[in-house]
Amino acid sequence: MNKGQDIILFDGYCNLCNGAVRFIIRFDGKGRYKLAALSSDAGKAALNSYGLSMATMPDSIVLLHEGRILQKSAAALQIAAGLGGFWKLAKVFYIVPRFIRDAVYDWVARNRYRIFGKKEVCMLPGPETAGRFL
Repeated sequence: MNKGQDIILFDGYCNLCNGAVRFIIRFDGKGRYKLAALSSDAGKAALNSYGLSMATMPDSIVLLHEGRILQKSAAALQIAAGLGGFWKLAKVFYIVPRFIRDAVYDWVARNRYRIFGKKEVCMLPGPETAGRFL
């Protein structure tokens, strides 16, 4: 795994997460981000390359960015900022203390299946986006 590459790991069964992935693909015109479901072999390998495993990870989006591991609200804000353009304004939310941002994130994460639903099988990329996935 190339530690210089930005990799987004997500819950492939979650409808909210899959919507976020489609959003990222749409607005990441430079193809900065590579994507993988946390439960996929590629996702597990990416975690392993950083000395992590599914057993040690919270139920969270993970961004492997510049050799660092970002989770929860920090990952979401960095991903948005990395999309460029208007989305760079997401950095303004760093003024909100992390414990508050993460509390909101955790509430959404706990309730995401109930609110947004869950897929029976992990999302599979189509031919037009397959190159974006590990």
